[in-house]
Amino acid sequence: MARSPLRALANAHDREILRLALPAFGALIAEPLFLLSDSAIVGHLGTAQLGGLGVAGQALATLVYLCIFLAYGTTAGVARQVGAGDVRAAVRQGIDGMWLALAIGTVLAVACGPLVPWLVDLFGASASVTPYARTYLTVSLLGIPGMLVVLAGTGVLRGLQDTRTPLLVSIGGFSGNLVLNLVFVLGLGWGVAGSAWGTVIAQTASAAVYVAVVLRAARRHGAPVRPDLGGLRTAATAGVNLLLRTAALRVVLIVGTSVAARMGDAEIAAYQVGFQVWTLLAFAHDAIAIAGQAITGRHLGASDTVGTRAATRRMVQWGVGCGVVFLLGLLLVRPWLPEFFTSDGRVRDLLLVSLVLVALLQPVAGVVFVLDGILIGAGDGAYLAATTVIATVVFLPAALAAYGTGAGLVGLWLAIGLWMVARLITLGVRALGDAWLVTGAVRR
Repeated sequence: MARSPLRALANAHDREILRLALPAFGALIAEPLFLLSDSAIVGHLGTAQLGGLGVAGQALATLVYLCIFLAYGTTAGVARQVGAGDVRAAVRQGIDGMWLALAIGTVLAVACGPLVPWLVDLFGASASVTPYARTYLTVSLLGIPGMLVVLAGTGVLRGLQDTRTPLLVSIGGFSGNLVLNLVFVLGLGWGVAGSAWGTVIAQTASAAVYVAVVLRAARRHGAPVRPDLGGLRTAATAGVNLLLRTAALRVVLIVGTSVAARMGDAEIAAYQVGFQVWTLLAFAHDAIAIAGQAITGRHLGASDTVGTRAATRRMVQWGVGCGVVFLLGLLLVRPWLPEFFTSDGRVRDLLLVSLVLVALLQPVAGVVFVLDGILIGAGDGAYLAATTVIATVVFLPAALAAYGTGAGLVGLWLAIGLWMVARLITLGVRALGDAWLVTGAVRR
């Protein structure tokens, strides 16, 4: 029996989503593996050293996280040019994004160097932890330019519909980081500084690989590689809205942790484990969102609004489906999961309740992540910035009320749920309309 055209179209979308999303998921979990391997090795040096790595790692992660627009903005812009059939312009735009990343990374490395003591103190590190945190952060700042070039290079390749190469680079970077840390920390006895140097070298080497790959593409398509002031301005302008969106998301993460910490030791311990589970599942949702960025940008660049709508519907179905699978899977393992993290009865009880709420939020999270990625791919940054700020404003009083009323972690996770629902409504309303469907090689 012949397949219906709609079924064939759905299968085509499924293949494309899987082709882009599966490697993207692998690349997404590489960064946590960097930190996990660092922690495992530094943990053998002592508690103070491990604490120093934790504090410095949070500071470094915040700097890099705020620059995620270098990947997202580049993906959307490059994908549009690919859809318009101008691969030369796509590579040219990607190169501008990489130059911007190098410039921002250099400025951050130089500007933050003198601020290291203040940044460490900002996290409230103890006297025993502070020296190690300062050492790790001082050395790690040298890797910031490479880290940001990696973000931009990843965005270029995603825009070119290639998520496999970033996965391979991530695997190589993780492996190199692990070997260097073992040699520097345990072999040569460089301590925390050795761990930082291993990460700097691994990240810089990864950046060099991206530069080589993009330069090869530039030669193949005849794209110039010198920085273009107009292109840099375009990349920076597109990044401002995504930076604001990202900053608003970061506020939610910071406030959530701060509120849980003020509830008590058991509460912050249970919250951190619950949030790590949330983050792991978010990587899977985000992989579909990354596919959405690339696919949406390409369709709109080709002025194919019908294809954009069809792909959007299918990706939303994927988001819902993954969310339901994660909900059921998490509820299934929930009775045993806390045993892997704690032997404290109070923490275990709090975590058991938290995991129910984390599970119930997964279908909502699936749709939110997908729609967020689709609108990023459409270049709808101004709307995303405004509505993410609105959702954050909705979250803040609810989170503070959870602490003030004694609602505990249940109240805090309900506040996070309210935040996600606010994002679902604002993103859903936008997706149902036509204002984001701006076609052409460049969004104007």
